[in-house]
Amino acid sequence: MLVIHTTIPFDLAQREEAMELVSDLVEYSKTEDGTVRYRAMMDIDDPSVMRFFEQYEDAAAAETHTKSTQYRRFVKSLPNLVDGKIETIQFETDEIECAEFTASDAAAALD
Repeated sequence: MLVIHTTIPFDLAQREEAMELVSDLVEYSKTEDGTVRYRAMMDIDDPSVMRFFEQYEDAAAAETHTKSTQYRRFVKSLPNLVDGKIETIQFETDEIECAEFTASDAAAALD
């Protein structure tokens, strides 16, 4: 399993264009073979920062993603949209656990 977390600081003046490209990229990426999860989220402390969480079955699936038309269009647009440095954290693991629970369960666990 390959997990990637990317942080991109967008220029707020270009927010509308950036959000359209992000939306297109996320919608397409969720359907790619080998993609387990693909999410984009705005940072609660800084509305110019977008965080991507990507989870792939393997490195080959992630590489295939980077060859897609949607990904390439998004990356080629970044020089006109980004205000700062992009950071990517990537790691591979065989052990992924996913826990699902209700808010009540979380609160009850504190007792």
